[in-house]
Amino acid sequence: MKFDRSGVNALMEITSRPELVFVRGQGSWLEDHTGKRYLDFVQGWAVNSLGHCPPDVVKAMNEQSTRLINPSPAFYNEPSMELAKRLTGASCFDRIFFTNSGAEANEGAIKLARKWGRLHRKGAFKIITFDHSFHGRTLATMSASGKPGWDTIFAPQVDGFPKANLNDLESVRALIDDQTVAIMLEPVQGEAGVIPATREFMQDLRKLADEKGLLLIVDEVQTGMGRTGKMFAYELSGITPDIMTLGKGIGGGVPLAALCAREAVSCFEHGDQGGTYNGNPLMTAAGVAVFDALAAPGFMESVNARAKQLSEGLLALSAKWGMKGERGEGLLRALLLDRDDGAAIVEAARDWAPEGMLLNAPRPSLLRFMPALNVTADEIDLMLKRLDEVITKVRG
Repeated sequence: MKFDRSGVNALMEITSRPELVFVRGQGSWLEDHTGKRYLDFVQGWAVNSLGHCPPDVVKAMNEQSTRLINPSPAFYNEPSMELAKRLTGASCFDRIFFTNSGAEANEGAIKLARKWGRLHRKGAFKIITFDHSFHGRTLATMSASGKPGWDTIFAPQVDGFPKANLNDLESVRALIDDQTVAIMLEPVQGEAGVIPATREFMQDLRKLADEKGLLLIVDEVQTGMGRTGKMFAYELSGITPDIMTLGKGIGGGVPLAALCAREAVSCFEHGDQGGTYNGNPLMTAAGVAVFDALAAPGFMESVNARAKQLSEGLLALSAKWGMKGERGEGLLRALLLDRDDGAAIVEAARDWAPEGMLLNAPRPSLLRFMPALNVTADEIDLMLKRLDEVITKVRG
């Protein structure tokens, strides 16, 4: 297969892409149009929770596609109810609204919090978020995000998202006023460089929210569905949020996300929320297959074993090269480089022959690792060995 320049020209230009086309994938491996294979430790930015084309998800979607794809959200369908029951049964939440993307789930969380504020806090609408956070690419979720430079791209921003500093409780407290309705954060800031909120900070936020009568919203679009070694990252701190959003890994690669809320907060009225494709049986059938795989006996134990292996391996690389350590939760981890050669390492790893490797550098001096949750010990060893070879070449 030749590289199709006319196809490239037909696509809207939104990012710089290498001249390769992926045509198939299985587990932790991808294959491009030339037949070259790549070990994938990005997995669509943690989207492919069970790797590429997981058999259980493929089977579930094939079977569902022959029965019913989309009767419209005006009617109930069985897979959406089954997945909703699984999510509420595994969490502290009572109600689920399915969406197509994490940004849409976060937009729903913002709307729900504002509706709750109108009903219970005299129209309070402000949601305290955090510097360097990432909540999506809609106008509201970009405004909620603390990503540098995003305040001017599509200005003016949506009002009502004052920014605090992660792991600094007093910076949150200082922003609370009569118009504040909620606090919203990622348990691990992924785009910022895999920066976890501390257990103590999460617990203190819950206490502060209770003290001030505010909602606590956890954006688990990246950290939810087993990524941190628990089904949901909020469990690591032993807290009970009021609202949670899920995305990425919940569908194992297909467009599926969820807005989850406790009963007392579920105040949408008929007509307040909806969507043409939301909770359709084809996507939620995939979600059921993913959930059942993650909830299977021993699965989370394996995730945590692989996380320990990856952490220890990255620490060994860091010590060898005089880097600055590693951090993260579960299988969402970062290697802190000692210089700004992250992009060069990513490019060299991708271009490696005869097999390439896919890595991610959200910051110039940092590499982020988001392998499939069922990645094998051998695949982690191979990635670490090859990464050492790539660093040697880049810095040689």
